[in-house]
Order: sequence, then C-alpha cells, then structure tokens
Amino acid sequence: MPLSPWTCSNCGHWQRWFDVPPACPVCTDVRNALPDDGWDFRPLAEIAEGREARWTEVRPGITGFWCEPQVGLGTCGWVIETDHGLVGWEGAGFYPDEGLAEIRRRGGLIALAASHVHGYGALFQLQDALQPPVMAIGVRDLEWTKAFRVTWPLDDRHEFAPSLVAHRTGGHFDGHMVLHDERRRVLFCGDMLKAALDDEGRATGLSAHKAYHAQIPLSHQEIRDAYKVIGNLDFDAVATPFEFVEGVTTAHVLALYDRLLSAQPVAGAIPLDELS
Repeated sequence: MPLSPWTCSNCGHWQRWFDVPPACPVCTDVRNALPDDGWDFRPLAEIAEGREARWTEVRPGITGFWCEPQVGLGTCGWVIETDHGLVGWEGAGFYPDEGLAEIRRRGGLIALAASHVHGYGALFQLQDALQPPVMAIGVRDLEWTKAFRVTWPLDDRHEFAPSLVAHRTGGHFDGHMVLHDERRRVLFCGDMLKAALDDEGRATGLSAHKAYHAQIPLSHQEIRDAYKVIGNLDFDAVATPFEFVEGVTTAHVLALYDRLLSAQPVAGAIPLDELS
C-alpha cells in the first residue's frame, strides 16, 4: 500500500505510514504526555474537512499561519520576509488551501526549517505543494523527519539570509535550533523558552524545560550551553511554535538562566518582574 500522511489527535505529529500508524513516536517520548484513551490517528483528507486558514502579521515582514479548528497542540508556522525571498520556520498543524495559496501569492518559499520536532507541524504539506529548494533540520534531529525529506542537515550555525541566522542550542532536544532575526530583533526560540501569559496575551513569566508536561528541567550544562548562544543574540520579542510574545528580551532570558544555574533547576515559570 502507498504511504499516506496521518496525524496524531493527541499531539498533532504527522507521519507517513502504510495504514493507521501503530503508535506516535512523539507521544511515546518522555517530553510528551500519552493520550488518555489510546491512539487516535486521522488521515489528511479527514483533517482537511471544515478547517479554515488564518494568518496575521505580528511584525512587518513576519506572518504567522495556523488553522481553525487547530490540529493537535495547535502549532503556528512563521513566514519571514528576507531580501532573497520567504523563509518558513516551524509548521502550522495543517495548511488549508487558502493558506497555501497565500504563501504562493507572496512568492513561495526559498527555505523551510524548524526548531525541533514539536514545531514540525505540517511542513510536509509546504514541501509537497510549494517545493522549496531547501528543507533544513538540525542534523541531530533527523530521526523525527519521516513525514518529509530533509535536503540540508544543519550544523551548529546556518545563515538563511543576511540577518536571519539559525543557531543550535541543544537542551530541549539535542539538535534544537533557534532562529534569530537580527534586523527585527526577534528570536524564534522553539521550545527552549516558554512564556506564561495573562488573559490579554502579555508575558507574566518565563521558563525553560526539558519536558513541560512532565516538568523535567534542563540540566545545568544544557543551560550553560544555551547561555553561550543566546547571550550573543539581541532581541526584544520571542516567537515560539505557538505564539508571538512581545517584551521578552535577551536580558530576561539570561536572568532566567542565571536563576536556574544558582540552585536546583526548575521547569516552572519564574515571574517576569523578578527577571527584569
């Protein structure tokens, strides 16, 4: 039987399989929770029914794409304008036809990439429909990429365009990457950071973790490794695979890391006013 895409209803991870997959590799990993009622996988055609594309520009030249209703944990795919074309970072859980058409209307994509498997979303759709010449994933995370074909395995640093540079932090996953938009002062931080938000979407706290659901913190060495990378990046906003958060700065993140290095590390949020 031909391979076809299936998504896990619990987390939204896509995999190509002969028939209904036997399990979800992301949910069985320690960083995710197992489904309460057993596996529930849905084919692409079923996911497409009744979903609408949404997109919004969060800063000039940065647009987030998602779908409603959301798929799995509800990831957002970022499209970033550069002088050489559009770069896609992370993937929405699903791209309805209108979303694909909007990205095509803007000129298509010169590259696709993601921080780690929790941000892959439906990258396979963008690769199949738009055929960007580059699909870039950290070389240490290739085991999670069965839904799409990696054309450029990334080492510790990769420049997609002038002022748009990916850096390996490790930590949350060994191959975890962040993307720094130097011109717009935005850090696409993947899951190396998690912001606690109030009802209006403003950051109230900041955390770093190996596993959020299981509340496993990063080790001190992982924090020190990330510190060396992020300490050299200037930003005043972060974009996770789920949201865009204004007002989280380099200084906040380094203060968080200093706090976690000072004692037994924790995975819970530290109030932002304590990190100012």
